[in-house]
Amino acid sequence: MRKALVLLSALALLGCAESVENPVLTIEGGQVQGVPADKAGVYVYRGIPYAAAPLGDLRWKEPQPVTPWQGVLVADKFGHPGYQSVHYPGGYTTEWGYGDEAPYSEDCLYLNVWTKAPGKTGAKLPVALWIHGGGYREGWGSEPEFDGQEWADKDVVLVSFNYRLGVFGFLTHPELSAESTHGVSGNYGILDQIQALKWVQANILQFGGDPDNITIFGQSAGGGSVKTLCESPLARGRFKRAIIMSAGGITSTQSAPAASPRGFRSMSLRESEAQTKKVMDWAGLTDLKKMRAASTEMLYSLGNIYNAVTGERTYLQGSPVVDGYVSMKSFDSAALDGSLADVPYMIGYTLNDMGNMSPGIADFCLNREKAGNKAWAYEFARPLPTDGRADVLKGAFHSSDLWYVFKSLKHCWRPWAEGDWDLSERMLTAWSNFAKYGDPDGRDGGEWAPYGESNRKFMVFKLDASDKDASAMGEPVLP
Repeated sequence: MRKALVLLSALALLGCAESVENPVLTIEGGQVQGVPADKAGVYVYRGIPYAAAPLGDLRWKEPQPVTPWQGVLVADKFGHPGYQSVHYPGGYTTEWGYGDEAPYSEDCLYLNVWTKAPGKTGAKLPVALWIHGGGYREGWGSEPEFDGQEWADKDVVLVSFNYRLGVFGFLTHPELSAESTHGVSGNYGILDQIQALKWVQANILQFGGDPDNITIFGQSAGGGSVKTLCESPLARGRFKRAIIMSAGGITSTQSAPAASPRGFRSMSLRESEAQTKKVMDWAGLTDLKKMRAASTEMLYSLGNIYNAVTGERTYLQGSPVVDGYVSMKSFDSAALDGSLADVPYMIGYTLNDMGNMSPGIADFCLNREKAGNKAWAYEFARPLPTDGRADVLKGAFHSSDLWYVFKSLKHCWRPWAEGDWDLSERMLTAWSNFAKYGDPDGRDGGEWAPYGESNRKFMVFKLDASDKDASAMGEPVLP
């Protein structure tokens, strides 16, 4: 009898230990429990809803409070990516291995959390909120290169998420503006990003994170989103640091300003609304009731169908617009007039990016210095190794640095050298240090100094001819 009691006590203790390691957390919407990541001691929470599904009458509205669920949500599956085009073989599909994700859907407002301290509300670990790229029309927060477990292992809580894309995330229309209490339309994808930021502030303590120490970072359109958030009054005070990757700096002072998406000029809100109405009326979608009743597939294809049938070159808004509510002015204007978020910045690009971004980045860093800020500039200059095949992306191409920043090289097909792993560790350490201390070299600083009048140098991340880490401060390498 005594042995049985001892055994039962031991089993009870084991159960308690397990519950402490991976507790059930109470957050907005209900209870949630994560699952172990591949990295020992790290837990991942996949597919947590952070707002109500934007379907039916909620299509093209600001994100609404999450719909509560019953019981414990075991967060072991990623949520739907925003609705987007099918990714066919080749190009970036070859790089990222698309195909295992959940089906694309308008029901896409889900986020993911990687942490070493679930339930430890006193841990107060720094938090990094990742915003994926994809031209505001593609991508999702759970792409294989965005595996957050290495960040968590560096004692940073990493959060990624999906947001509305394309015609569902950025559509403008006069009737949408008329029904809005703010008199505007569009920017629903940015409002999703702000909602994710609010969710982190309200809930991340349960995951061991510090709601007062949040770094936002993103690449390409994600970097453009960071720019918008740094300008937006709705995001002001909700984050402590910002990292802008492959989204340029100040473009208005460059000799060759960046082109608008797909070659279209930037439009005002009212211009965009008028264009959208013309297309919707042509399709018989003459009021909001009809627009909201239309199928996902029809709305997604409508712009291309209109262009093909009419021969007119039109563009259903697929990127942020200055609306006077979410966005008050351009990023350039906010930087130049001193109204940009007063936070430390990291900003950079890749060697074979979408043009030479170094002049605009240098201008931005000098602008921040004049404003009393600090900004660290970098260039990723490691041409990715290949296995000899001809039909793959070459060089240090746009997005190639993502494998290194997340130290997710194991998910990639490329034949990495040992130096690639060292370079990845170096970059991950710099990015996570910035999230922890506001300095990529750590609490006490180091070689990588902020860009300014007395230090006009970038940190250039690269390998030498022997594939050894040779990263150093210097002039950006020209392609």
